[in-house]
Amino acid sequence: MRVAAFTLMAPTVPPAAVLVDSPHSGMEWPPDFVPSASHEAIASTWDAFVDELWSGAPAAGATLLAARFPRAYVDANRAVDDIDPDLLAEPWPGPIAPTSYSVRGMGLIRRSALPGVPMYDRRLRVDEVQHRIATYYGPYRDALASQLDALCARFGTVWHVNAHSMKSRGNAMNIDAGAGRPDVVVSDRLGTTADPALTRWVADWFRRTGFSTQVNDPYQGGDIVARAGAPAAGRHSIQVEFNRALYMDEAAVVRGGHFFELQAHCTAFLRDLVDHSAAMRGASERQ
Repeated sequence: MRVAAFTLMAPTVPPAAVLVDSPHSGMEWPPDFVPSASHEAIASTWDAFVDELWSGAPAAGATLLAARFPRAYVDANRAVDDIDPDLLAEPWPGPIAPTSYSVRGMGLIRRSALPGVPMYDRRLRVDEVQHRIATYYGPYRDALASQLDALCARFGTVWHVNAHSMKSRGNAMNIDAGAGRPDVVVSDRLGTTADPALTRWVADWFRRTGFSTQVNDPYQGGDIVARAGAPAAGRHSIQVEFNRALYMDEAAVVRGGHFFELQAHCTAFLRDLVDHSAAMRGASERQ
């Protein structure tokens, strides 16, 4: 049976101009996903339980959008033309623009599950990739754009949190291979996808709560925030990455003892963000 592309949860209290999306928390395999890599290797690519960490969003007044398909199948946080030609059995019938992600095996369609672990034992047909884009990637990205547009039209602004998790230590496919990572990384594409004041506010919130937090290091933000963020138009988009060691057993891929503690912090953060965004809108309207 076909897997749904996403789950959308609307606010259960008066809505705010805040949206959270989790593009890598899906792990429902479409029937045509037949990798040669092991399930364990593929699970390492999964932002496991991130949608659950942010599941308090509706009660805080925020909208929550979460992918249900695996990023290992098609990555909703990559540009649609970030296609690795070495993965294809035939030439792509249009322009492609593979980025450094594709070079490292992590483009729109992943070539590697882990360093030295191929995702497939064959090359993919063009029609297979087109199906993934049309059936899963496109609907997810369209839903995100539609929700952001609706919130911006209603409130005159929108505050977007693109939610992820990261391995506690970078591997050979990462730009920080071998390095330990902080608890939280907040990213805004070097100040281009959100008002820098918002980025500072978010980073300071997590620091005050006791988390070691870095900004734009080692992550600067992916394609979603690049497309969604337009601060001059009132669209503020930031990426938030949690160290998986905070809330799960990375090897076993199960929730850890501090899962519900981090989940409660996420809900508290969103409540404060909703209040902060309302205060900032009010101040802007009085000017």
